[in-house]
Amino acid sequence: MAARGTVKPSQNFNATQDAEVLYKAMKGIGTDEDAILQLLVARSNAQRQQIKVAYKTQFGKDLVDTLKGELGGKFETLIVGLMAAPLAYDVSALRNAIKGAGTDEKVLVEILASRTPQQVKEIVAAYRKEYDDDLEEDISGDTSGHFKRLLVILLQGNRQSGVQGGNVEADAQVLFKAGEQKFGTDEQTFVTILGNRSAEHLRKVFDAYMKLAGFEMEESIKRETSGGLRDLLLAVVKCARSVPTYFAETLYYAMKGAGTDDDTLIRVMVTRSEVDLFDVRTEFRKLFACSLFSMIKGDTGGDYRKALLLLCGGDDA
Repeated sequence: MAARGTVKPSQNFNATQDAEVLYKAMKGIGTDEDAILQLLVARSNAQRQQIKVAYKTQFGKDLVDTLKGELGGKFETLIVGLMAAPLAYDVSALRNAIKGAGTDEKVLVEILASRTPQQVKEIVAAYRKEYDDDLEEDISGDTSGHFKRLLVILLQGNRQSGVQGGNVEADAQVLFKAGEQKFGTDEQTFVTILGNRSAEHLRKVFDAYMKLAGFEMEESIKRETSGGLRDLLLAVVKCARSVPTYFAETLYYAMKGAGTDDDTLIRVMVTRSEVDLFDVRTEFRKLFACSLFSMIKGDTGGDYRKALLLLCGGDDA
């Protein structure tokens, strides 16, 4: 699959030279933030990992620790995020979501609904290795009810593949009976079907459901469920339809209205920059009255804005 990311590997890459540029940018009084962001955004994640090694080899210092000492605020969070390997980034995001004060359900929903089954399996293994803890146990201890059950199903990373032809109609019927036709909702049915079927199978189920019910699956979920479960079911449905569209909406609502949800903005820009940010941008432009670039520009400032706009990789005016 051709990567649809906005960040590509640098062609004439030299980790040693890059390490020197970064060292000079942080040496002495004052920091050259511009030099740092211009360089790091123009390198792929794999290249940034090599720069980390070269920096330690040449200067005997940890590059990420040095960056943390020199930078501050949201700009620091963004740059340090770009320096983490993707798997490590997801693992620490989940850890912080569970171990912080109160559970950050938004992070659990976003990561577990949007990653592939294979990625989820890698996350579970890396989490155990890093923290010597069981991610499923940690999440189970921090959540409850059907919300917890669906998270646990997603954590198994065992979605079926392909379309179970004979089951499309049946799944749609069962979902319709469990929600719209029932007094009180049978959440377990939604959890089981939406958690276990493949994205392509679910897209067909949604079409069949639309014919039966006369409205979209998302409408039913909004009407029939609430809280964390509602958010997670909606995320699963949206990601089955289109992951880039899901992230376009996530970015829009992170910036819409008063105040910006910078944690979400940073997390999505970092994690999608080498995966599908071009597609996210395209969907964003289709859905909303502005481009992703222009919204970031209007919502952020300083070096933080500069780095985000470079990550965005262009305007779709």
